Amino acid sequence: MNRGTWIWTELDDWHSSRRSRVYGSRKMRIATAVAIAAIVAGVLVQSLRADDITPRDCVAVALASNPGIQASAQRVEAARKMIGQARSAFYPQVYVSGNYTKTDNAPQAFMMSLNQRNLDMRAPEFDPNWPGDTDNMRFSVGAQFRVFDGGQRFIEVAKAKLGEQARQARLLVVQNELIYQVVRGYYGVLEAEAFVVVQQASVESLKESLRVSMGRFSAGAVFKTDVLNLDVKLAQAKDDLIKAQNGVQLAIAALNTAIGKDIIPSAGFPAPAEQGECIDPSKQGMGTIDKRPELAAAKRMMLLKQRAYSSAIRGYFPVVNAFASYDWDTDYHADPQGSYMVGVNARWDLFTGFRRPSAIAQKKAKWRASQRDQEKVGANLRLDLKQAYLRSVEAFKRLSVVKKSVESAEEALRITSERYKEGAANITDLLTAQVGLTAMRTRKVAACYDYLTAMSNVRRAQGELIADFVEK
Repeated sequence: MNRGTWIWTELDDWHSSRRSRVYGSRKMRIATAVAIAAIVAGVLVQSLRADDITPRDCVAVALASNPGIQASAQRVEAARKMIGQARSAFYPQVYVSGNYTKTDNAPQAFMMSLNQRNLDMRAPEFDPNWPGDTDNMRFSVGAQFRVFDGGQRFIEVAKAKLGEQARQARLLVVQNELIYQVVRGYYGVLEAEAFVVVQQASVESLKESLRVSMGRFSAGAVFKTDVLNLDVKLAQAKDDLIKAQNGVQLAIAALNTAIGKDIIPSAGFPAPAEQGECIDPSKQGMGTIDKRPELAAAKRMMLLKQRAYSSAIRGYFPVVNAFASYDWDTDYHADPQGSYMVGVNARWDLFTGFRRPSAIAQKKAKWRASQRDQEKVGANLRLDLKQAYLRSVEAFKRLSVVKKSVESAEEALRITSERYKEGAANITDLLTAQVGLTAMRTRKVAACYDYLTAMSNVRRAQGELIADFVEK
């Protein structure tokens, strides 16, 4: 399948009737997509040829190579580890410790000897006021477990999960935007190459007109100004051709930058085939923003603020901890002697200098603000979709009009060229027809790729563009 046919086939798939999709969990979809993209990208970079590269190939490499995607994926992984940290509060905290102490402080020396089980108050040398140098080696094993905290642990786990989901949504935001930039860059290269084809056709047409004019000048049928005017116009066309060729290199550089690897050669792509029938966006409808990842991210942030508010309220509850330890004490001259300690402690802050009510009010205000932020994000996304949709409708109408104009301009140039050969038209008529055809062909190329880009932009604004590529 050639590239032109592929483009229009893909567009037909993108804008077919709305169908329901069954997605896996977002977490698994992202992980699978990144892993597959990394594998595919490694193969593609080594094996792709210019005549084989499609937008899907470029997207696959970009999703695995673009630094922005890699950074966002690492942030998702970091947020995922926060869940494990929050869940750790449900497990006992176990520790081991050891220390060596030497002192002649009477109370401490007395207690150290007592823990070693070697205190003999009947010994002649015993003097509680002057115990002498006493040393002790202690090894301890202990554990602490939170019995009750008013549900704070559950809230912290919920917050960590929402944080991970928000990061995943932001990764989808970056992916959705990157895919659009890559697809737009791909069409930009094809558009620049099409401009080159138009300018080359203009140069060849002017060369033929100049040849005819020189023949007529040799026969004395026209003035030399005709030849000079055509020569000047040919030089201008060659200058435009150079600019168009340089435009191809700039477009390739922009696309390679978006991808994150130089997979597009300087030669560009082969010329695409003639495009098929366009799809009228107005018949498809504008769609919705329900699948925009920005909307999901804003919702997760709102829920996160809500959990933070709930956590602040739970600060009124007491905190109860259970603890236990086992210690071994020795002075190096006897076997270690063990002792244990178990207990429960509770703390209930009854008055905090009005710090707690202020913290609750602050968390509540942030929660309310995040609700308004969510509404604002939704409004901005709906505006974004509306603008993208209107641009696609405009591009379709422009393309429909310019196609007919090109046919008229081609016929006008053909008739004018024949009349000029016969002496029935002057050089001004010929140049006007030539300039008109080049302008119409340029407009057609611009309208064609504006339409393709606009349709991709609609998919981006709907949040569907990432599904078109990543899911597959």
